[in-house]
Amino acid sequence: MIAGIKEFFSQFIEPGTRSGSNDGEHALRVATAALLVEMMRMDQRIDDAERDSVAATLQREFGLDAAQLAALVALAGEEARQASGYHQFTTLINKSCDAAQKVRIVENLWRVAMADGHLDAHESHLMRRIADLLHVGHADYIAAKQRARAATGLAAG
Repeated sequence: MIAGIKEFFSQFIEPGTRSGSNDGEHALRVATAALLVEMMRMDQRIDDAERDSVAATLQREFGLDAAQLAALVALAGEEARQASGYHQFTTLINKSCDAAQKVRIVENLWRVAMADGHLDAHESHLMRRIADLLHVGHADYIAAKQRARAATGLAAG
């Protein structure tokens, strides 16, 4: 996993980043993207709305161009397929992010889950697991879900 992350960032990210950037930030991007891709795949139906939601989130959060975005999504998808669980991704996030940033990640995951207009039970289960691994409290978890509902227009149900 680490070799793939380093190769991606040395090729696409490092030339355009600030000198203060470090490998931890780069790994954080892949970890976040891997969780978003995993959420997109969770309900066994990947549609354009979910793909667009992942792409929009990664562009908004990390400021990537189209080539960087495509490479990150491909790498994240491969990392998610090879991972034995979510702990390796959430550990990177926990080390690099404060509470507000982790809540934003949870909200972005909710947006991907809701992008297709349907919230699947598998998606809800994954959200609870990820929120627990990120140590996001219940009130923040619910608030993030409500903001995502409002943003995606998914009716409560």
